[in-house]
Parts: sequence; C-alpha cells; structure tokens
Amino acid sequence: MSEFRYLPVTEEDRREMLDVIGAQSDEDLFSDVPDKIRFKGELKLEPKLSEPELIRFLTGLAKKNVSTSDYPSFLGAGIYDHYIPSVVDSVISRGEFYTAYTPYQAEVSQGELQAIFEFQSLICELTGMEAANSSMYDGSTSLAEAALLSSNVTRNQKIIVSEAVHPEYRQVLATYAHGRRLKIVTVPEKGGRTDLQALEAAIDDQAACVIVQYPNFFGQIEPLKEIETIAHGKKKVKLIVASNPLSLGLLIPPGAFNADIVVGDCQPLGISESFGGPHCGYFAVSKKLIRKVPGRLVGETVDDQGQRGYVLTLQAREQHIRREKATSNICSNQALNALASSVAMNAFGKKGIRELAEQNIQKAHYAVRQIKAEGIAVSNDHSSYFNEFVIDCGKPVSEVNHALLEKGIIGGYDLGESYGQHKNKMLVAVTEMRSKGEIDQFVESLGGIIGG
Repeated sequence: MSEFRYLPVTEEDRREMLDVIGAQSDEDLFSDVPDKIRFKGELKLEPKLSEPELIRFLTGLAKKNVSTSDYPSFLGAGIYDHYIPSVVDSVISRGEFYTAYTPYQAEVSQGELQAIFEFQSLICELTGMEAANSSMYDGSTSLAEAALLSSNVTRNQKIIVSEAVHPEYRQVLATYAHGRRLKIVTVPEKGGRTDLQALEAAIDDQAACVIVQYPNFFGQIEPLKEIETIAHGKKKVKLIVASNPLSLGLLIPPGAFNADIVVGDCQPLGISESFGGPHCGYFAVSKKLIRKVPGRLVGETVDDQGQRGYVLTLQAREQHIRREKATSNICSNQALNALASSVAMNAFGKKGIRELAEQNIQKAHYAVRQIKAEGIAVSNDHSSYFNEFVIDCGKPVSEVNHALLEKGIIGGYDLGESYGQHKNKMLVAVTEMRSKGEIDQFVESLGGIIGG
C-alpha cells in the first residue's frame, strides 16, 4: 500500500513531461533564474507526514475547537444555531442534486429546475412579495445587489442605510458602492432602532433607496409602516428590507408594508452555521422590478404535449444577454443550499415555521426576564424583539465570553467590535434549540461573572 492515497503524477509522468519540453531535470526549469537571487538552504517546514500521521495531527487540532454540538450557544449576529430536520441532508446528498451545477439544458435538468422554482415560490410566500430569484451568494450580497438595482432603476446615486443593519452587510454594500461611485448615507440608530427623524431628513431627490433590517441587528422589530411612509414620500425612492426568513413565519411580511425589495440569508432555515458559510441569500421583488433582478429566475410552463415543465425564464448577467444590458455580474446561485432551505421549509410546513418563530420569541423573552431578575441591565427591553437582545455587561465582553466558555457556554456577540457607542454590551441570541435548563445555566453564569 502506498504511503499516500493521492499522487498527482508518477515519476514516469514527470520524466515524460521533462522529455517533451527538452529539460533534463527539474533544476533545468529554473535555469533562467539568476543564481544570486535563488534561495539557498532548506525551508523551515515541518517534516512530511504520512496520511495516518497527518489525520491524527489535524484531528488533534480540531479537538481544540468548540462547536454548538459541544456547548449551548447564545451567539447569533446573523448566523444561528437552529434545528435542521434530518431529511435535509438526506435529500441534498442525493447524487442528482449534490453534483448538479447550472441547469443550462432544461431537458435534462427538470428536477433541479423544479427545486429552484419551489424555492422561489416559498420565498414569495414568506416575504409577501410577487417574485423571487433562484438565490444569491448570501444575505450581504443580496442587500448590495438590491442597492445597485435601486440605483439603476431610479438613476439616483444616494443609498440611505440604517445603522441598525448588520455591520457586515454594510461593509459589503460599501465595497459594491465604491466601484459604482454611489454615495452611502448611514442613518443612526436610536434606542436600538432606526432614528426616524434622521431618516426623513436624509431623504431627498437624489435618494435611490432606503435600507432597513427587520428584525434589525439588535434584534428589534422596526416600525415598517412608518418607515414605508417616510421612504415612499419621495416617489422614486425604493424601500429595501433585509429580513431573517424564520421571523417571517410570525411577523407581518415586508410585502404587506409595500416593500419594493426584500432580501436576506436563508441560513436560519435548514442550513448549518458551517463556520460562517457558504450560505444562501434570497432576493424577492415586486412584479414591476422583475426584469431588473440579478441572477436568474425559473418559470413554469408546458411542453408541446401539455405536460408541466420548468425553464430558465429570465437571466440577467452578461453571459446570457448583451453586456450593456446586464444587471449584475453574479454568475450563479446557491442551488444546493437553496434546496436545503426548501426541504426544511417543506418539512416544517406553515404551522411548523410559525411554531419555530414562536419558540424563538418566547425563549428570548424568558431569558430577558431571568437576566433582569439577576440585576443585569437589558437595553431597550421595552421594545419588541425577535430572538436577540442586548445586555450591558459592565466590563469587556471578551472577558465575559472567556469566563462563559470555561463554564461550557458559548456567549454572545461583542457589540463594541462594530459599534463604539455600545462598548461592553453583548448581543445575545436565544433560538428554539436552547432548553430552559441551558437558559437558566447561562443566566446564572452571567450573574456570577458580571455581578462577581
């Protein structure tokens, strides 16, 4: 048995390649490199390992990590520990889905096209919108693409975004905007929500869109009705809402508030945390914007025999249409992760998604009551929130999280990392996966760490 399982080339292969190019040895390949600039000696590398030795070494490193499978997690901030039905992995592991790439040939891709069509339909139901594409890379690229769409449609260059939108989403937005010379105006948060007076003052004739998050990064539920009235006070301005799709199982969907574009990340529905990705962004619009959507849309039709079939109806990138008409350079979609979300949504059903959303709200509110009983300050607890809230640790959050980890608990997100005004404050997430015992243990530990 060979020491290594995978060999890129054999010695015979190497000899043959050298013969073809007329070289006698590997050294001949570098003969044009002056001797004085060549490295002399041996690189300071670890000695090579056999495959079993390498596996033992890497396994040892992996065991130093702690995951949500080991400790209860109260860390959210965009990626959450949610229940994933076992049927999800079973379906997406099937060869016809797992290895599928892009359904260019409709005649041999009906299963993949149907899966995408169903994903689009489910997203429309959740968001209350009229059309959705086949998915985007993640929530942040979905939001940035929505801003570009708004600028293209209105021909305005001013993007107004709430400070209560996920900071990483805003970073990606800034990257997109730089190349397009778009101006980003950030509206401050006030009491954990978008400052509506500042929002109204920021909107003028140059504004392309208003971007808010619902629930927002602090877990608070923004007053979309008021925001929609302010945003659409200028007729051209588009309202973009970034939403946690699980929350829409219970909250009134953005489409009911006349949102123009609704985006977000499907990670809470059937996709594991996966160390931060890959995930799947969704992108839903009102019907009047359907021809401006980035990516691709799958449509349902019938063949010449009247049988139902699926096709790529709209494709908006330059590979498919004239370069100057392209709306985006997004080249593909997250079909496998979109399928995972579709399977999860179908497994839950309407009642199941609502029940999951209710559990998130109930458990988060229970945690807040217990935390307050420990004498720990909870910010903006008078407001409505989904499954996240902010506590004041009164000391560096990194110290608190380190102490929690020693007690076998993964703590929350350090808001001071992204918001200077929220130094020593922690964003806590409580999902349906947390039991009463785990929440009580978390609260008791917090009380001892912060109070002690």
